[in-house]
Amino acid sequence: MEAALLWGAIAGAANLLGAILVLLVPFPQRFIAYVMALGTGALIGVVSFELLGKALELGGLEEIALGFLGGAAIFTAFDALINRKGGRHRKRSGHGSEQPASSEEGTGLAIFIGTVMDAIPESAMIGLGIAQGGGVGIALITAIFLSNLPEGISSTTGLKKSGYTTKKVMFMWISVVIASTLSSLFGFTLLDQAPESMQAVISSFAAGAIIAMIASTMMPEAHEKGGPLVGLITAIGIFITLLLR
Repeated sequence: MEAALLWGAIAGAANLLGAILVLLVPFPQRFIAYVMALGTGALIGVVSFELLGKALELGGLEEIALGFLGGAAIFTAFDALINRKGGRHRKRSGHGSEQPASSEEGTGLAIFIGTVMDAIPESAMIGLGIAQGGGVGIALITAIFLSNLPEGISSTTGLKKSGYTTKKVMFMWISVVIASTLSSLFGFTLLDQAPESMQAVISSFAAGAIIAMIASTMMPEAHEKGGPLVGLITAIGIFITLLLR
């Protein structure tokens, strides 16, 4: 349990680190996009090689379909709700010509809630891995770190442009660290005594939610800011995950 808490906090701290870095040194949007593309590939690799691979060992196709498609559907429903409030900007360093329909305060809250929603399935993977007896893999931590770091950079830049104070921004990211920690613990607790069929469903559920998150937030933003090169960088991220297994 202690390991789940520790590594969940470390994963969430990547967002906080990204916020601190961008408050000290401004980063070009193209660089942020490249890091995001690398994180996208790493997460796809972890979902494919770790979560779905483990689920196939523990359950049948019915359990995997229920969990995977259910996770993607539920994340998509919440993502659509958050997007209506301005949460679509949580991966962005600025709104550009697209202005949110709600107030800046409401948009900032939506960005925060959306970021927490992104962090939950990622951090839950850590607890799932520990509960399944595999410990914490380097590939898993690397993937989550590479996905959270650019989110902290992009979202913090956007929040500052919306008028948020440094104190409020830091408070929000510390809250994300807490949410990541609790999510990892929740994942560990769910699987600690669960039967194998339930483990397969839960692992697949986290995998589906992560794939939906990647497709709806990380990939579009990375390509918009980074151009065609992000395709190659994403492939490198997947290959790095394979090497770290």
